[in-house]
Amino acid sequence: MADNLCEYLLAPAARTPDKAAVVESDESGTLTEVSYRQLAALVDEYTRALEPLGLEVGDRVVVEAHTCATAVALLLACARLGLPFVPVSPQTPDNRLLAILRSVEPALHARADGVARRDLPWAGGTASFGRGGLTAQGTQARRTPRRRRALVVDTAYIIFTSGSTGRPKGVVMSHRAIVTFLRAVIADGLVGAADRVASTSPLQFDFALFGIGIALGSGATLVPVGREYLDSPRRMVGYLRDAGVTQVHGVPSLWRPVLRHDPELLKRLETVRSVVFAGEAFPLAELRRLQELLAGARLVNGYGATESMAASFTDVPDPLPADQRALSIGHAHSGAEMTLVDPAGRAVTRPGVVGEIHLRSPALFSGYWDDPLATAKVLVPDPLDPRHGQKVLRTGDLAYLDEHDELYFVGRADTQVQIRGNRVELGDVESVLTRLPAVASAAATVVPRGSDTVLMAGVVLDDTAAPFDEDAALAFCAEELSAYMRPRRIRPLADLPLTENGKVDRALLARLVTGAGHDGRTDIDATPRSPA
Repeated sequence: MADNLCEYLLAPAARTPDKAAVVESDESGTLTEVSYRQLAALVDEYTRALEPLGLEVGDRVVVEAHTCATAVALLLACARLGLPFVPVSPQTPDNRLLAILRSVEPALHARADGVARRDLPWAGGTASFGRGGLTAQGTQARRTPRRRRALVVDTAYIIFTSGSTGRPKGVVMSHRAIVTFLRAVIADGLVGAADRVASTSPLQFDFALFGIGIALGSGATLVPVGREYLDSPRRMVGYLRDAGVTQVHGVPSLWRPVLRHDPELLKRLETVRSVVFAGEAFPLAELRRLQELLAGARLVNGYGATESMAASFTDVPDPLPADQRALSIGHAHSGAEMTLVDPAGRAVTRPGVVGEIHLRSPALFSGYWDDPLATAKVLVPDPLDPRHGQKVLRTGDLAYLDEHDELYFVGRADTQVQIRGNRVELGDVESVLTRLPAVASAAATVVPRGSDTVLMAGVVLDDTAAPFDEDAALAFCAEELSAYMRPRRIRPLADLPLTENGKVDRALLARLVTGAGHDGRTDIDATPRSPA
């Protein structure tokens, strides 16, 4: 079945069996190669171990592991058998993992060798896996299967993201959807068979699955980078260099420590030809510096949501113009289309007018796990012509078109706030704050003040030990923003608070920026120091 995720990603084993599929470090830190032939053999071994366990098509398997060759092999074995895999990281908090287990009721919770067993009140089947095979305990007895074969419309995996209610939200993706997406992006030339693709995200994030899929689907080599390397700029650069990495995937903040503390290290990455970033805004000052240090490397701005894996990949101009204030998200990948829609359901075609992005694509998710109401809110009839029954993804993202019909992201519809009766997009405020000298990143939030709300912001400086001139920052905002859009206070932070899924935790941000001042008053009680 060519559209089964396993068969698609293992196709290079027939063409280039001895080529490295995965390059990773062993326990001693030595780089080892796993060929496509070896990866395919490991998938076969795991498949044989899973087949007698009484599982049937549609049964979920939670896979707790770091990104590595054995984890990739188990994901593919599950895909081959029609068992939707649910990837989680060993760093996933116990309460969140338990919530996921109770939600998907997996037939099996498989942990990689070396991952500690957790004392959780969950009594389902478990397994451990590694280079020596897969061993299961407490699985159900074989039963008469209701399903006999895996189909391309079946679920390949479920990725859990943060839900607005605090309950994890499971994004269900079919084999056909993910394979269609990977084929389109590879055909667009994002990656080639000669590449060595560094994946830096934990396995529970779709960015990690993207790296696995784009590398193996193109016949390239996957290079997982462990957290022990990412915590040190010198170790990270050394690992990327030793592994001969040509393309690096990661969130923009991946680059911040090395840019802040030892930027000249980046000149050692002679083999890196491209960087793909996504998940958060890349401060333009940092991006320009990265462009200078990785001279000639292609920098690619990825945009999209877990519900479609991604929607577009847009090259950053080289050099990035000094007067450019935002990055384009361009156009959708091959076979997909992004349309701006106004609140009345009409297409937005005039440059500069903000609308909500709606995505048409054959690679959309099937729905949210066990949540039809939430699914119906985002998989909606095409607002331009609902009569044909086609569903599109209502992304919740706001953007505008420029004169060349390229899209520019401006923020989330759910980050629009009301300040004294005026609509304020927090992304607009944050964009201004990142243009402050020495500011690496910024986030804004609203906090209550009596019956009113006020804007406040936190900023991360290039040099966190440097003094921060808040008065100058507020004066800059007064020149750039209307009065109702100006933050009342701007507080320097060591880092922006993030949720487990890498998004700004605005509730925690509000608590951090409203601490007591030196005079004992809280910031929300202080007299505003920006010009009226």
